[in-house]
Amino acid sequence: MALMRTGRKIKDLGITGPFTRWYDKNTREKRIGEMREYAAEAKRHLADNASVLEVAPGPGYFSIELAKMGNYTITGMDISADFVKICKANAKREKASVNFVQGNVSQMPFEDNAFDFIFCSAAFKNFKEPVKALAEMHRVLKKDGIALIVDMNHDVSKEMLEEAARAYSKPGFERWFMVMTFKGLCKGAYSKNELEEMIKQTPFSKNEIKESGIGFYIYLYKQ
Repeated sequence: MALMRTGRKIKDLGITGPFTRWYDKNTREKRIGEMREYAAEAKRHLADNASVLEVAPGPGYFSIELAKMGNYTITGMDISADFVKICKANAKREKASVNFVQGNVSQMPFEDNAFDFIFCSAAFKNFKEPVKALAEMHRVLKKDGIALIVDMNHDVSKEMLEEAARAYSKPGFERWFMVMTFKGLCKGAYSKNELEEMIKQTPFSKNEIKESGIGFYIYLYKQ
């Protein structure tokens, strides 16, 4: 918790270098299914030809899966140039039409009212300026647009951590390692109260925070 919370005060915590390739190779099998579920949830809110922005796509799995589900204009923006390269390679391999670019969520390189939907998974807790990031999301959303942020819950029980780890690992050391990994990530994340206080400081006047496992689905509506 201390490392993550201290680190993000200095800069946005992006992933760079060889670890990006390791992450892509070693998490793809488990993460693709999860991203497919998120893409299906996003699809419920999208009309044909909708414009979609994924913030901090990592290897790009969500954007690529969503591109397979409908006729959308999809952009993925990551602070890591290394991840942008991996995203482009993954999209090319899957024959998915997604425009991946480098950029910072606190100062996005997009015009006002550019997107119908924004998605961000497992990255919000890493942003140096979370309130500014939310304000930027509001700026680039069109009227009646929706932002969906999926991230960890700081206030999570030991039982919930163990249940989440069972879905990702085998019994023994691997299970213990996943519990400790999830525990560290959740400690570095925000509580529901912290999220609500941040949202109050932004132009988003309507929101909904739903608990899901060891995390949240945070829906933000631009009215």
